[in-house]
Amino acid sequence: MKAKKVTKAVFPVAGLGTRFLPATKSIPKEIMTLVDRPLIQYAIDEARAAGIKEFIFVTSRGKSALEDYFDYSPEIEASLRRSGKTDLLEVLKDTNMDSGAIAYVRQNRPLGLGHAVWCAKRLVGDEPFAVLLPDDVIAAEKPCLQQMVEAYAETGGNMVAAMEVAPEKAKSYGILDIENDMGSIVEAKGMVEKPAAGTEPSNLAVIGRYILSPDVMTNLSRAKHGAGGEIQLTDAIAEEIGKSKVYGFRFRGQRYDCGSKAGFLQATVAFGLSRPDLRDEFGAYLHDVIAMQKAAQ
Repeated sequence: MKAKKVTKAVFPVAGLGTRFLPATKSIPKEIMTLVDRPLIQYAIDEARAAGIKEFIFVTSRGKSALEDYFDYSPEIEASLRRSGKTDLLEVLKDTNMDSGAIAYVRQNRPLGLGHAVWCAKRLVGDEPFAVLLPDDVIAAEKPCLQQMVEAYAETGGNMVAAMEVAPEKAKSYGILDIENDMGSIVEAKGMVEKPAAGTEPSNLAVIGRYILSPDVMTNLSRAKHGAGGEIQLTDAIAEEIGKSKVYGFRFRGQRYDCGSKAGFLQATVAFGLSRPDLRDEFGAYLHDVIAMQKAAQ
């Protein structure tokens, strides 16, 4: 049976962003800019490229700036028109969301990623849906979620983005237990959230892109607590193994963990160097910095 088209996506953005204090004292982490676009814009652009039409944000107190970001700004647009800055007007178009395309639900207690996704249950309804974690920024020729949607059209079931990690880092991820390795797609026979060192079933880690069946929401409704005492999305997906297929998808691209300071800086360098308008000046600066460090050693 042909897989049902995925048109809804959930964006869990309720976290406090404590690793980026004091910056996140006044602004949501998702609004922090990577070069000249906030993290959330990269996730939205990726979802749009994959055919997503309905965008569901799971927020919390203090996230009003995130909601305002997607509103039209008549004053700025009028000023740009008067100044003839049509190129910037085009840039702003990508930040505007049509009425009815975006919805917000509140997670009133920090009970884990699984609970955050469950908060969107009524809006998702009885349809497959995507989940995107804005902390995971993926540089790819074809956007990661678009790659997954194309693969999902052939497989159905549930699908998670996956990448190989060093064994010593497996304890920080959800890890797939592989039943059948078919190259870019693997079939899972189990999933373990943050396994203890030396117990990981593989080094294939789940990262922040998912295509899930509504049955996962049913599993989350049981509110089982897992690793860290939180309701884990990984556990709810693992419950589907044996009832339906769960696949890992080895995406083509480079993932940056922008939930950490080091990852955010790495992404800034990579995305800055990828920009034709910044590459030469920024690259020359980095070259000079490296040369000065070598001279000082």
